[in-house]
Amino acid sequence: MQLFPCPFCGPRDEREFHFAGEIGKTRPDTTGEVSAEDWARYLNTQRNEKGRVREVWMHLTCSELFVMERDSVTMEVLSSTPLREDVE
Repeated sequence: MQLFPCPFCGPRDEREFHFAGEIGKTRPDTTGEVSAEDWARYLNTQRNEKGRVREVWMHLTCSELFVMERDSVTMEVLSSTPLREDVE
């Protein structure tokens, strides 16, 4: 078991968290027409970088989203920061 640091609740069991997405991955604008190819590319393409990565995670217990920076090789968590800007 690994502990993930929720910036709101502190260290918690990794099973309390859900991966929400890569930082910088932009969802297609669905207010207009989106081609099947563009939608498939968004859903199925991940960078899968080796080393230091920044990702959006959700702590299911408090329902807060945050950015976790971690090493994808060693799984070491380097930092976690709130996603919303109104948190001090």
